Amino acid sequence: MENPQINVLAIVILSRGKCGLTKCITYYLVSMAVGDLLVIVSDVILYKIVYYYFGGSFLNTTVMCRSIVVLYAASQDCAVWLTVAFTFDRYIAICCQQLKTKYCTEKTAMVVIAVVCTMFCFKCIPWYFAFGPRYAMENVQWDCILTQTFHTSRAWAAFAWLHRILTPLLPFGFILFLNVLTIKNILIASKVRRGLRDCGSSQKQHDPEIANRNKSITLLITISGSFMLLWTTYLVYFLYVRITKAFYHNSFNDPLFKVQQAGTMLQLLSSCTNASIYVVTQAKFRNEVKNAAKYLFILLFQFIKCKKK
Repeated sequence: MENPQINVLAIVILSRGKCGLTKCITYYLVSMAVGDLLVIVSDVILYKIVYYYFGGSFLNTTVMCRSIVVLYAASQDCAVWLTVAFTFDRYIAICCQQLKTKYCTEKTAMVVIAVVCTMFCFKCIPWYFAFGPRYAMENVQWDCILTQTFHTSRAWAAFAWLHRILTPLLPFGFILFLNVLTIKNILIASKVRRGLRDCGSSQKQHDPEIANRNKSITLLITISGSFMLLWTTYLVYFLYVRITKAFYHNSFNDPLFKVQQAGTMLQLLSSCTNASIYVVTQAKFRNEVKNAAKYLFILLFQFIKCKKK
């Protein structure tokens, strides 16, 4: 089950600015965590939990259902493309030293985050009109379902393809390409540095800089692998459905329906892993988590102590 507490914890701790990260990196990580949190809130909490356990509430009206779909699509796009923006920022910082001082700044990060979020929020507005009411009762429209026109119209088909090309096909390519270039640069720099340090010395020396670069390679590979692995099932399902035009499922036992649900689950799971991969590996972040846990334990102990008096 998706756990929004991971993203809330990341947002709170990163916002304190005590993890030893630059403000530029902190802005990206916080924005990514917020985007992932909105994905979980909109799809898991507002749609699935409310739909199955609180039927008949105002959130089940067609207007709210459509709005939740738009919020989910926009937050998903923003979270994915903010990951691309952060990957590009790290590529510039590691591989383009001349551009680093101009691009890798907190002002640039704020502008990039604002542009990405604004652009994809507008881009997802058509999803509101792609859904219609599932049924009506006493002149009130309830729930929402993709309209028949969405499956037959060429315009909607083009929009659906554009949506999946932008998320996640292009991010797949960008993240993979940038990480390959970054890892290649790190390996070359580490090889040169190791050669200079070992020159004239028969003993192996521990180099903290090389160790940090190796950790960077591991982190980048984990990021790419996690993102692609968790999105692959849903992407394959989308391509199969669009090519074969198998838009409807016969029953809940339909293998295609099971693939769809598995793909959606893995896709949502990626909203919980981004913050963990980027942040939890940082020692200072772990220390802040421990401090937060100690603080909460002290508050709980004091509360219990006061109750006993």
